[in-house]
Amino acid sequence: MRRPKYYTPNEVSLHNTVEDLWVSYLGKVYDLTPLVKEHQGDVLLKPIIESAGKDISHWFNPKTKDIRTHVDPLSGCKKYYTPSGRFVHVPPPWPCTDWANDFGCPWWRDGCYEVGVLSAKTRHVRIINTLTSQEQMLEVCSEETMSEILQRYLNYNSHAASYTWKYGGVNLDMGKTLSENGIADEDQEFYELRMDRDLFTQSICLYFNDDLTEL
Repeated sequence: MRRPKYYTPNEVSLHNTVEDLWVSYLGKVYDLTPLVKEHQGDVLLKPIIESAGKDISHWFNPKTKDIRTHVDPLSGCKKYYTPSGRFVHVPPPWPCTDWANDFGCPWWRDGCYEVGVLSAKTRHVRIINTLTSQEQMLEVCSEETMSEILQRYLNYNSHAASYTWKYGGVNLDMGKTLSENGIADEDQEFYELRMDRDLFTQSICLYFNDDLTEL
């Protein structure tokens, strides 16, 4: 199976317009732009548009993967719980003859909108190009392999694959994650010691493979 793409919450937050609307929930990332276009002008889009770029896991029951429900104290009936307002594909709270329920699968159960996985924990690493002495701080997903981190770094150096990646003088296994390469996540320790993480971020050094000084 194809490995899923991981996203940081910051990356999801950048997609926060009607023309480019992403959300995350229950650990996955979804592009709801097609849904918004399909229902353009529908008042039931309001809660979704207001949540653009945000995590909406609190809308869902993590066990059933469905919208949270509650029992109406007056009718005793179970209804969807939507404190932010009723949204697309959620039935009205009372019997209604003009509600079209022929849409099939509700959008939150339709896998066609899924674009990737939300990182459970992000990390910051400093990439140092030893050839040019340039440094770049990256926020990456802890689940990503070094090869996937390399793909992120291509935005700053299109020749990143021409370098040997090392940490502490040891070549990194590009098929493994930071932790699997022995680069421990020290965020909690920094927090407990009240240390500035940015001052002690682990550094990964890049050595150009064709650099004749590296003999």
